[in-house]
Amino acid sequence: MRRRVREQEETGELNIVPYLDIVTNLVMFMLLSMTGLISLGVLNVSAPKLGGDSASLSQGADQPKLLLTVAISKKGFYVASAAGALEGLEKGIDAAHAPTVPLKPDGKYDFDALADHMKRIKARFPRETNLILSAEPDVAYEVVIQTMDACRELRGAAAAGAADRKLFPDVSLSLLG
Repeated sequence: MRRRVREQEETGELNIVPYLDIVTNLVMFMLLSMTGLISLGVLNVSAPKLGGDSASLSQGADQPKLLLTVAISKKGFYVASAAGALEGLEKGIDAAHAPTVPLKPDGKYDFDALADHMKRIKARFPRETNLILSAEPDVAYEVVIQTMDACRELRGAAAAGAADRKLFPDVSLSLLG
């Protein structure tokens, strides 16, 4: 009996170069697209500060502390300030009272009226930049963003005649309740 000697079959190496090309391209695409999306969706907000009295330092000694708060509810916008800072505003947010800026007759939020209200407050407190924004849990996210935009700077026709478009750019988010 003769035995045949088996020749060792040479196995070829796996060619992973095309796979690596695809993975590299996908990684680069995802990194670039995420960087672009992140820069478009950035809003500068901060948590409320526990220490320091920056609002009273920015105002003169003759003006009381403002602590301006805007609350978003299903009835409209409630604008409040610290005790005695603004006449005609509540000392706190009270849902039993009518909102400062009610909803439009069609049931939509009146962002133009809110911006106008913020403009009047800014005229009385020109150096104040802080605002606390709170919303009911079932308020839509885009309403919160539009409210933030209305409180941060003037837009449209109101901004055309204004020298400074900034209203209250330092927005702190808070819970309503």
